[in-house]
Amino acid sequence: MASPRTITIVALSFALGLFFVFMGTIKLTPRLSKDAYSEMKRAYKSYAKALPGLKKIGISSVLLRKIIGSLEVGCGVVLTLVPGRPKDVANFLLLLVMLAVLFFHQLVGDPLKRYAHALVFGILLTCRLLIARQSDDRPEREDSREEQHINDQEKNKVKQS
Repeated sequence: MASPRTITIVALSFALGLFFVFMGTIKLTPRLSKDAYSEMKRAYKSYAKALPGLKKIGISSVLLRKIIGSLEVGCGVVLTLVPGRPKDVANFLLLLVMLAVLFFHQLVGDPLKRYAHALVFGILLTCRLLIARQSDDRPEREDSREEQHINDQEKNKVKQS
Protein backbone atom coordinates (compact mmCIF):
# COMPACT_ATOMS: atom_id res chain seq x y z
CA MET A 1 0.00 0.00 0.00
CA ALA A 2 1.19 3.51 -0.84
CA SER A 3 2.35 5.75 1.96
CA PRO A 4 0.26 8.79 2.97
CA ARG A 5 3.06 11.04 1.66
CA THR A 6 2.90 9.40 -1.77
CA ILE A 7 -0.88 9.67 -1.89
CA THR A 8 -0.68 13.34 -0.92
CA ILE A 9 1.90 14.14 -3.59
CA VAL A 10 -0.05 12.29 -6.30
CA ALA A 11 -3.35 13.95 -5.32
CA LEU A 12 -1.82 17.42 -5.15
CA SER A 13 0.02 16.93 -8.43
CA PHE A 14 -3.11 15.77 -10.24
CA ALA A 15 -5.41 18.46 -8.82
CA LEU A 16 -2.92 21.30 -9.32
CA GLY A 17 -2.07 20.06 -12.80
CA LEU A 18 -5.70 20.04 -13.90
CA PHE A 19 -6.29 23.48 -12.40
CA PHE A 20 -3.35 24.99 -14.26
CA VAL A 21 -4.29 23.32 -17.54
CA PHE A 22 -7.76 24.82 -17.15
CA MET A 23 -6.56 28.31 -16.19
CA GLY A 24 -3.88 28.36 -18.87
CA THR A 25 -6.41 27.32 -21.49
CA ILE A 26 -8.71 30.17 -20.43
CA LYS A 27 -5.81 32.60 -20.96
CA LEU A 28 -5.12 31.19 -24.42
CA THR A 29 -8.56 30.66 -25.95
CA PRO A 30 -12.19 31.74 -25.50
CA ARG A 31 -13.47 28.20 -26.18
CA LEU A 32 -13.98 27.31 -22.51
CA SER A 33 -15.42 30.62 -21.36
CA LYS A 34 -15.75 33.78 -23.43
CA ASP A 35 -16.36 35.91 -20.34
CA ALA A 36 -13.30 34.59 -18.48
CA TYR A 37 -11.16 35.00 -21.60
CA SER A 38 -12.31 38.62 -21.99
CA GLU A 39 -11.58 39.26 -18.32
CA MET A 40 -8.06 37.82 -18.73
CA LYS A 41 -7.43 40.04 -21.74
CA ARG A 42 -8.54 43.11 -19.78
CA ALA A 43 -6.45 42.17 -16.73
CA TYR A 44 -3.27 41.57 -18.75
CA LYS A 45 -3.71 44.94 -20.49
CA SER A 46 -3.69 46.62 -17.08
CA TYR A 47 -0.59 44.60 -16.04
CA ALA A 48 1.25 45.66 -19.20
CA LYS A 49 0.31 49.32 -18.63
CA ALA A 50 1.59 49.14 -15.04
CA LEU A 51 4.93 47.76 -16.24
CA PRO A 52 6.13 50.04 -19.07
CA GLY A 53 9.46 48.18 -19.09
CA LEU A 54 7.74 45.22 -20.74
CA LYS A 55 6.86 47.34 -23.77
CA LYS A 56 10.48 48.47 -24.07
CA ILE A 57 11.68 44.87 -24.38
CA GLY A 58 8.92 44.01 -26.84
CA ILE A 59 6.47 42.16 -24.58
CA SER A 60 2.88 43.22 -25.20
CA SER A 61 -0.08 42.31 -23.00
CA VAL A 62 -1.07 39.63 -25.53
CA LEU A 63 2.39 38.07 -25.51
CA LEU A 64 2.56 38.20 -21.70
CA ARG A 65 -0.84 36.48 -21.42
CA LYS A 66 0.15 33.83 -23.97
CA ILE A 67 3.51 33.15 -22.26
CA ILE A 68 1.90 32.73 -18.85
CA GLY A 69 -0.99 30.70 -20.27
CA SER A 70 1.38 28.40 -22.17
CA LEU A 71 3.56 27.93 -19.10
CA GLU A 72 0.49 27.04 -17.05
CA VAL A 73 -0.79 24.53 -19.61
CA GLY A 74 2.63 22.93 -20.16
CA CYS A 75 3.52 22.69 -16.47
CA GLY A 76 -0.02 21.54 -15.64
CA VAL A 77 0.29 18.67 -18.11
CA VAL A 78 3.65 17.71 -16.60
CA LEU A 79 2.22 17.79 -13.06
CA THR A 80 -0.73 15.66 -14.15
CA LEU A 81 0.90 13.09 -16.42
CA VAL A 82 4.71 12.98 -16.24
CA PRO A 83 6.35 10.96 -13.44
CA GLY A 84 9.55 11.80 -11.58
CA ARG A 85 11.70 14.92 -11.29
CA PRO A 86 10.04 16.91 -14.09
CA LYS A 87 7.07 17.39 -11.73
CA ASP A 88 9.29 19.28 -9.29
CA VAL A 89 10.61 21.49 -12.10
CA ALA A 90 7.06 22.19 -13.31
CA ASN A 91 6.00 22.86 -9.71
CA PHE A 92 8.83 25.37 -9.27
CA LEU A 93 8.03 27.14 -12.56
CA LEU A 94 4.36 27.41 -11.60
CA LEU A 95 5.36 28.78 -8.22
CA LEU A 96 7.38 31.49 -9.99
CA VAL A 97 4.38 32.23 -12.22
CA MET A 98 2.14 32.55 -9.14
CA LEU A 99 4.61 34.95 -7.56
CA ALA A 100 4.62 37.03 -10.76
CA VAL A 101 0.82 37.03 -10.85
CA LEU A 102 0.68 38.14 -7.21
CA PHE A 103 3.15 40.90 -8.07
CA PHE A 104 0.99 42.03 -11.01
CA HIS A 105 -2.15 42.12 -8.85
CA GLN A 106 -0.37 44.16 -6.19
CA LEU A 107 1.07 46.49 -8.81
CA VAL A 108 -2.34 47.42 -10.21
CA GLY A 109 -3.92 47.58 -6.74
CA ASP A 110 -6.43 44.76 -7.10
CA PRO A 111 -8.43 43.81 -4.00
CA LEU A 112 -7.68 40.51 -2.26
CA LYS A 113 -10.72 38.76 -3.76
CA ARG A 114 -9.21 39.22 -7.25
CA TYR A 115 -5.98 37.41 -6.41
CA ALA A 116 -6.90 35.09 -3.54
CA HIS A 117 -6.82 32.10 -5.92
CA ALA A 118 -3.20 32.87 -6.85
CA LEU A 119 -2.31 33.09 -3.16
CA VAL A 120 -4.02 29.78 -2.33
CA PHE A 121 -2.55 27.91 -5.28
CA GLY A 122 0.88 29.38 -4.56
CA ILE A 123 0.62 27.96 -1.04
CA LEU A 124 -0.53 24.58 -2.41
CA LEU A 125 2.40 24.52 -4.86
CA THR A 126 4.79 25.33 -2.02
CA CYS A 127 3.31 22.53 0.12
CA ARG A 128 3.54 20.03 -2.75
CA LEU A 129 7.16 20.95 -3.39
CA LEU A 130 8.10 20.72 0.29
CA ILE A 131 6.40 17.35 0.70
CA ALA A 132 8.07 16.01 -2.44
CA ARG A 133 11.50 17.22 -1.33
CA GLN A 134 11.01 15.91 2.20
CA SER A 135 10.33 12.40 0.96
CA ASP A 136 13.55 12.51 -1.09
CA ASP A 137 15.64 13.58 1.92
CA ARG A 138 14.31 10.94 4.31
CA PRO A 139 16.30 7.91 2.97
CA GLU A 140 19.55 9.87 3.27
CA ARG A 141 18.79 10.71 6.88
CA GLU A 142 17.98 7.09 7.70
CA ASP A 143 21.22 5.93 6.03
CA SER A 144 23.25 8.44 8.00
CA ARG A 145 21.55 7.33 11.24
CA GLU A 146 22.41 3.70 10.48
CA GLU A 147 26.03 4.65 9.75
CA GLN A 148 26.19 6.64 12.98
CA HIS A 149 24.79 3.65 14.93
CA ILE A 150 27.41 1.33 13.38
CA ASN A 151 30.18 3.85 14.18
CA ASP A 152 28.96 4.06 17.79
CA GLN A 153 29.00 0.25 18.06
CA GLU A 154 32.57 0.11 16.73
CA LYS A 155 33.70 2.74 19.23
CA ASN A 156 32.14 0.73 22.04
CA LYS A 157 34.00 -2.40 20.87
CA VAL A 158 37.30 -0.51 20.82
CA LYS A 159 36.71 0.81 24.36
CA GLN A 160 35.92 -2.67 25.66
CA SER A 161 39.07 -4.23 24.16
